[in-house]
Amino acid sequence: MVETRPHSPSAVAPHPATPVLEVRDLSVHAGARPLLHGVHLSIATREVFGLIGPSGAGKSTLLRCLNRLTDLDPTLRVAGEVLFHGRSIRAPEVDPDALRVRIGILFQQPVIFPVSIVKNVLFGVRHLVNIARCDQSALAERALREAALWDEVKDRLHAPATKLSVGQQQRLCLARSLAVDPEVILMDEPTSALDPRSTQAIEDLIASLKAQRTVVLVTHNLAQARRLCDRVAFLTAQPDGIGRIACTGPVENVLSQTSVPELRDYLNTETPPTLDCCAEDGS
Repeated sequence: MVETRPHSPSAVAPHPATPVLEVRDLSVHAGARPLLHGVHLSIATREVFGLIGPSGAGKSTLLRCLNRLTDLDPTLRVAGEVLFHGRSIRAPEVDPDALRVRIGILFQQPVIFPVSIVKNVLFGVRHLVNIARCDQSALAERALREAALWDEVKDRLHAPATKLSVGQQQRLCLARSLAVDPEVILMDEPTSALDPRSTQAIEDLIASLKAQRTVVLVTHNLAQARRLCDRVAFLTAQPDGIGRIACTGPVENVLSQTSVPELRDYLNTETPPTLDCCAEDGS
């Protein structure tokens, strides 16, 4: 069943049990310009939830709302609620840094610090988590193994991380996020800059991560969405330029949907070569 989203909170259909994240009537403005309006979502524990749709629909903006990265942009104003395990992430007692330990993020382009591989892995741990120095080596190994990078770098942990390939750097960023043991990992087009082999490695990791974690994935690659996602939300920019969710549901139900004009038009513009290529999200 696909849940269509008329622009009214009362139209929201029931969601799966035990949501880890809930979005309620979320709107985002950049100055006076609205970017997102009336977003409602429920993301279940241990699923891969996809955000799909054309560039400019607000997918990346929505993703950044989920762990308050929007706070870092003073031009953005966020209204509505995001709940993490039923608790508002904007409650006065919530520390944004502590929140981002539990809800990590992986960007389109790898963000690598000009230090060693192991120092990159432990960067968040040393700044955000209280862990004894004697335990750090074991933690770094655990994170690198979970990111399927240990065997490739175990003999050069103190070499500059900038010497790694782009695909390895992306997995290193994932290891850095995994080192603080997040419950949720947000991924914004994580394979857009990668070759097919590295893309396959990241996809394999995403598929394995949901055994213990929730993944929220922004992707333009519809074949990738089919391979990885349990459910998806389709975002579209209305004629007024405001991003909204047009429908959400199990991935195959949504991608076979023909009753939502915006989705039908989007799917019809996607040619077979585009489905497996990597496009950057301008949202």
